[in-house]
This record gives sequence, C-alpha cells and structure tokens, in this order.
Amino acid sequence: MIRQNLSAAILVSLLCCHTVFAADYHIGPGQPLSRIADVPWNDLQAGDHVFIHWQSTPYREKWIVSGLGTAAQPIVVSGVPGPTGQLPVIDGRDAQTPRNISYWNESRGVLKIGGDLNPNEVPPTYIVIENLDIRSGRPPYGFADDHGSDQNYASNAAALYVEVAQHLTIRNCILRDSGNGLFIGVNGGRTQDILIEGNRIYDNGIEGSIYQHNTYTSALGIIYQNNYLGPLRDGAEGNNLKDRSAGLVVRYNWIESGNRQLDLVDGEDSAAVVDHADYGKTFVRCQPWRAKRRLVDPSSREAALFSRRALRQRENKVGIRTRRPVIGSQVRSSNELAKLLRSAW
Repeated sequence: MIRQNLSAAILVSLLCCHTVFAADYHIGPGQPLSRIADVPWNDLQAGDHVFIHWQSTPYREKWIVSGLGTAAQPIVVSGVPGPTGQLPVIDGRDAQTPRNISYWNESRGVLKIGGDLNPNEVPPTYIVIENLDIRSGRPPYGFADDHGSDQNYASNAAALYVEVAQHLTIRNCILRDSGNGLFIGVNGGRTQDILIEGNRIYDNGIEGSIYQHNTYTSALGIIYQNNYLGPLRDGAEGNNLKDRSAGLVVRYNWIESGNRQLDLVDGEDSAAVVDHADYGKTFVRCQPWRAKRRLVDPSSREAALFSRRALRQRENKVGIRTRRPVIGSQVRSSNELAKLLRSAW
C-alpha cells in the first residue's frame, strides 16, 4: 500500500511539473507591452490570448501566427476596441517585422497564418483572429522584413494571408486596401475547417487587374456567414468572393460590386480538393427580399449595423447547389443574383 501511494504521488508530481498555463498578453497604451513585436509569437501555447488595444495611431507591424491551440483552448488574437468602437488598426505601410520571427513569403501579407522557420508537424490549429482592422498590403507599399531589409508587397498580397491552417475563425475584422483582402491557400488539402464570420471586407484589388479580389479562398470546409463584402478599389477589376473549396457554405452575407459577386470556380489548386467527398457540394443562401439598388459606405454605421444584425440572424435552411464554373456576372443587386442563381441550375 505504501509503495502504491508513493507511486501515485510521484505520478501527480510529474503531471504537475508538465502543466502549461495559458497566458494573456496585453499590447497598447498603458498596457504591459507597447509593441506587437513584444509578444513571443513563436512560443504561443494553447489557451494563450493576445489583446491588441486600440490606440489613436496605427500599429505599423506585421507578423505571423503559427501556434497550436485546441478546441477547448484556442489561441486567440483579439483587438480591443476604442471608446467609440474603433477597431485597432494594423497598417502594412512601412510596417516592421519582429526580428525574433523568421518566416517565408513575407511579401504576401500583413498578418500571416502559417509556417515559420520553427516548423510544427501539423499546421496552425484552433486559431481565432478577431476585432482587427488590417489594411494596406499591396504595391507600392513596402515594409521592413525580419532582417531589417526593405521589401515591397507583391501584387497578390493580402491583408490577412492564410498559408495553411485548421479550425481557423476570422471574426469581426475589417480587411481592406490590399491586393486581396483575404487569401486562403488549400496547401495540398491541409487547410481545413475555416469560419469567416461578421467581417467587413472591401476596398481591395489592383487597378486594371482581374487577378486580385476581396477574398480568394480554397480549403476543405469553409463557411462565409454574416459578412459585408463591399466594392473593390477604384479601377480594380477583380471579383468580390472567389472560392475554389470543397464544402463551401455562403449564407447571410451582403455582397455588392465586383466583376463577379460570386466566382465559385473549379478546385484547380490541389487534387485533395477535387477528390474530396464534399467537392461539388456548394451551399448558397440568398435573401432577395433584402435587395437594395444602392451602395452602402463600407466604413459607415449602416455597414457595421448590418454585420451585427446578420450575426443575430439564424435560419435552419440553406440552398443546395451544384458547383458551376462561374456564378454571377455583372450582378448589381442581391435580387439579380438570386434570379441568376435560379436560372443557373
């Protein structure tokens, strides 16, 4: 009996020694950390929560999130709004990359979710990005890389660049003034289970180019819901929502403007997409009774109210559609989009 009790005590002691406690990191005026670079991004653990507090000037920093959360303890990066609800601004223009972070494809985004030079065996997992205004990842803007050298953004850079991730939530963010507002790569089928919810994505694209969009995504399982997707930048000829995923759901969104409002094209990026059981199952929910033949100012209170109102709306039914090469062309209102969808199948 004594030996058994001693063994149990040793086991409990060993377990306690290996317990990892989640940490909170607060950045901003009057907070323990003054810069985003002060967070140990390479060492974030499950349950860690980074709070980026609003300040009157933008944070001109860019970085990568590559940690491993869990379903019960995700890694969360949250903006803390200002006194009138302003989201903290992450500005890619002249942004600085922390010297203690090493990763590739820096020219592809302001905030990257993906791999770094301290590789994990699995992709970044159970990550939440919320309440941030991320902007200005495009030419002719530049930044300082992790070696302090000046670089320029690529034309297909994104405000939020997801190289690879699983169980990722992007919620209540503003993504604007970039080549792509949001880019998500399928990465050979490793990018899975993405939720894009309650965001405002607008004012993206490159003048005279059809290749950059408000969103350009590919994953195994992706949901767009309760978002406002507004006009692209003046002169940009790209699409609004472009997707190549298996298992796509688009519901309860306000989508206006763009060469095509919805461009749901073939999954050419990876055989993992076209071979997936959910490829060809695309769910699009339209609400034609909400049609309005006018533009909504993306930065207006109306757009913000729409996002919040849509978050409260829940319906049990979504339309089931077979994937087609292209849906929508020069659609001017949600009513016209609904008519086009009905005629497409």
